[in-house]
Amino acid sequence: MYINSPIHTKELNKQIIHIKRDDLLSKDFSGNKARKFYYFLENEFPHVKKIVSYGSIQSNAMYSLSVLAQIKGWSFDYYVTHIPSYLEENPHGNYKYALENGIHIHVGEIASDSKVSEDELFIEEGGRDFYAEFGLKILVEEILEWKDKQGIDELNIFLPAGTGTTALYLQKNIQDMVYTTPCVGGIEYLKEQFLMLESNECFHPTIIKASKKRHFGKLYRESYNIWLELQDKMGIEFDLLYDPHGWLTLLENPQIFDKPTLYIHQGGLIGNESMLERYKRKYSENI
Repeated sequence: MYINSPIHTKELNKQIIHIKRDDLLSKDFSGNKARKFYYFLENEFPHVKKIVSYGSIQSNAMYSLSVLAQIKGWSFDYYVTHIPSYLEENPHGNYKYALENGIHIHVGEIASDSKVSEDELFIEEGGRDFYAEFGLKILVEEILEWKDKQGIDELNIFLPAGTGTTALYLQKNIQDMVYTTPCVGGIEYLKEQFLMLESNECFHPTIIKASKKRHFGKLYRESYNIWLELQDKMGIEFDLLYDPHGWLTLLENPQIFDKPTLYIHQGGLIGNESMLERYKRKYSENI
């Protein structure tokens, strides 16, 4: 994996936008997972023998952690609420590749009173934890270096949010405005996620409310259409889970473009394999 991903300048709907291509960092540690888990790649943990985490069965974080465990020689226990029968019978996407990396998947919740032993490394869902700031500070340094070379005084930064960890630590470490929109829950959910990591709301990103509520993981025709449009007009493949909602919300708020605007491409492209399968099944089209 290499740090310092390129920034490509594109035009969409007569708007100039700069795109931080963190999807090009690495296939295995792509996008925000490369930043969040960089701390574990760069440091030694001699007492750790196992990673323990939880989340969805097609999580990008799950796959990246399975690679991390393989590199470090650790085992990996991952907890999910359920595994769809179709996926069990036809493994694909992050689920398939995590299995190939030796992940141990458990159906059920981690007991709230369970204690992590000294040889276990517990990682919150999606990498929402304080250690993520280590790698995201490097992302900030890259953005500031690029700004200086481009002669840009003020920048608006936009990215969609799951737990909001990436957006939070960007805003905490940069003076430019960071905008985000919630994909997993609503605005109050996202604010709660911010407060788990940072009590000082001065460091919180600006949350943009979408004009339409889109339930996380649900398939929308306009989401697929904008994903196709981005590929056609920019030549860039984006994530099908978060990015469509992010781009639709960004384009609804042209005031953000009043300053040079940087969109953070957070990777997650392996997940597109399973998302495209779902779109095919829903719309019965050759897409």
